[in-house]
Amino acid sequence: MGTNGRGSESGRRSTVVVAETTTPIERRLISNWLRSAEVPAEYRADGPVEEMELDPGRLAQDLVGRDDDPLVLPVGVVWLPEARDGERRVRLSDIVALTNPRNPNRFLQKWLVGRSPDRFRIVLAEPARLSELRARHLAEDGDPAPESFARFVTHRAVVGLDRAERAVIGDRYKVPKLVAEQIMDSASFRRRLDAISTEHNIAPEEVRIRATSALGELVAVQSRLVTDLFTEMMRPLHSAAWTVRADETGLRSLRELNRRYPLVFLPSHRSYADAFVLGDVLARNDFPRNHLMGGANLTFWPIGPIARRTGTVFIRRSFGDDAVYKAALEEYFAYLLTKRFNLEWYFEGGRTRTGKLRSPRYGLLNYVANAIRGGRVEDAMLVPVSITYEGLAEVAAVAAEQTGAQKKPEGLTWLAKYARNQRRRAGNVYVRFGEPLSMRSQLTASGDPDLSGEPAADEAEHTERSRKALQKVAFEVAVGINCHTPVTVNCLVTLALLGVRDRALTLDEVRAVIAPVRRYIDARGIPQGELGVLDIEGGLESVLSALSDAGVVTTYAGGDEPVYSIQPGQHLVAAFYRNSGVHWFVNRALMELAVLHAHANPGLDPVRAAWEEAKAVRDLLKFEFFFPDRDKFEADMRDELALLMPSWRDALPDVELALAALLETGFFMAHRALRSFFDAQLVVAERLARRDPALQVDRTTFLDECVAVGRQMLLQGRLFGPESVSSELFTTALQLAANRGLLERGGDEIRQGREEFAAQLLAVGERVRLAESLDVSNRKAER
Repeated sequence: MGTNGRGSESGRRSTVVVAETTTPIERRLISNWLRSAEVPAEYRADGPVEEMELDPGRLAQDLVGRDDDPLVLPVGVVWLPEARDGERRVRLSDIVALTNPRNPNRFLQKWLVGRSPDRFRIVLAEPARLSELRARHLAEDGDPAPESFARFVTHRAVVGLDRAERAVIGDRYKVPKLVAEQIMDSASFRRRLDAISTEHNIAPEEVRIRATSALGELVAVQSRLVTDLFTEMMRPLHSAAWTVRADETGLRSLRELNRRYPLVFLPSHRSYADAFVLGDVLARNDFPRNHLMGGANLTFWPIGPIARRTGTVFIRRSFGDDAVYKAALEEYFAYLLTKRFNLEWYFEGGRTRTGKLRSPRYGLLNYVANAIRGGRVEDAMLVPVSITYEGLAEVAAVAAEQTGAQKKPEGLTWLAKYARNQRRRAGNVYVRFGEPLSMRSQLTASGDPDLSGEPAADEAEHTERSRKALQKVAFEVAVGINCHTPVTVNCLVTLALLGVRDRALTLDEVRAVIAPVRRYIDARGIPQGELGVLDIEGGLESVLSALSDAGVVTTYAGGDEPVYSIQPGQHLVAAFYRNSGVHWFVNRALMELAVLHAHANPGLDPVRAAWEEAKAVRDLLKFEFFFPDRDKFEADMRDELALLMPSWRDALPDVELALAALLETGFFMAHRALRSFFDAQLVVAERLARRDPALQVDRTTFLDECVAVGRQMLLQGRLFGPESVSSELFTTALQLAANRGLLERGGDEIRQGREEFAAQLLAVGERVRLAESLDVSNRKAER
């Protein structure tokens, strides 16, 4: 193939090769390839071939003004790392040698061409006629300027070559290019900026400068080199501490789904290591690296700059009324989704402080919804991900924050200490993927006015329906996470030790508590961690020993046999492990309380009394756990009854029989699973009842008061255990009180409501204590 000019002879097809090169060697490799028989037959020209560099300035000068219609063919060179153990990844040793195998200098390129021809590939992108490119550019951007068309052609060529490169190196290296430039060139985004300029009376040029600055702050500038190195450098932060147990059975179908839709991974958030653990699992299965949405607290050097080059998007914690920043962020989200880049963020808004899921935040989820509502993207698939740790070194600091300790800011000193703590073995970490949820289908089914076909009457109704639809979507994600969260050995052991106040238990007594709970887990088909270790000789001892080494459990071995209890001051840490799986036992606990209520009120219809009690107690916990609607909840409660006796699925039997059946199971769960939540609510309710209802409640001051008074009530024996003295639990209890209108300023009506709230919790507490007294496993432990 020759390069003899830009003209074309009649009936012959001319070609313009736009070459993405950085060195003369790369240009020579492409020229030699064009003259070889390796060019695919469908791209071989029967007319003149002209080569030019892939540069917007050159293209604007030499391509835009042509009066012929050549085929434009982008071509590039891909350099590959040396194959090691079947993988071609950059290693730290490469950087120590001052080389970048993915972008070698010209001297190394020359050596590789002569000695290692397997280390480079010629790749080409899908070509197009010049006339087709002009038509697409006008349709998409509407700007006829030569510079705009040159940028358009450059972008299409870069993206096409990137796609061709991924066919060689794998999908996990999918990297966006020229993102900020494309967004600023978008006609729709320019119109939005013009509207902001008019609405806020800001000069159009100033709006564009601020938008460019916001995108420069937001856009992750990914690097394959940095991604490889960062993965290798950060792997010790989790590989030394945990053995990763990932259920990868659904990942193949997810990959297929990803060919059509962007995936939004929404994991539970328990540790700083979550992103590294999930990232490694996805990389092993050849997924492209997610764009991870993160907070500005991790932008410190060197983590911040490196993380940006691996796909982390740092978003301001608050941007108030900054309409330009908000527009840039929303446009960036829409761009990533449109280009089918996968996203990841922790929709709880931060790491859990209690071990169970926190209430979701809706801001970023709303950006995904808006991209679908506005027709920017057909759909996005939400992927619930459960990440559950058997042990976590950072829990102690999280627990301390719940009783007033200040959160230490992230920085180099913090990172060094964190890395040291990660050297200690902490067992397994379980990664489970829930069924992907179609965002469009979820919004439609939830009554979103933009998608359901049922228009709202006015703007206020439209906003409210959109908000509720998004809440339902978040609820389904949370349920998907919980349904795939396994019960771990540490969950079971701490469940046993926290349920006996400050007494110590022998090994046999711990087994007596755990055995009936395991039978229940098996009967319900609840997902499990490596619980089989408890069946091995010495297995339970090893679990208790590990908790003792971590400072959570204390062991006394000076008597006839060792006894185990929660280490003083570590109850919140133990509760963290218990709470990781406590949601699996909530319905059982509610059923117990319902039966006990019906038993204590023989003059009432037992079925009605039991159902009303179950719903009333569920309402107390609606900000702690994710409950389904009424019909599903009643079906779940019938399933709990059916575990006792299948014939009781549709009706509560004689209360005495129901109570006897509960006793036969060998355990009660209400005091083990729910007491700390009710105790925290009691603290809040009593403090409110003692306040003048005419005074405004300052939340910060009030929560500090609850922590102080909670400690007093604990010392008085009015609270069961230290795990209930938690600012996190007090916060959700205060949220419940606000939902009931009890934080409003008023008179006797507010005072009476607060007193009734406290009285309800006192009554529930009595039934919880009754459940504890009936617990057969507790009585075995006492003997």
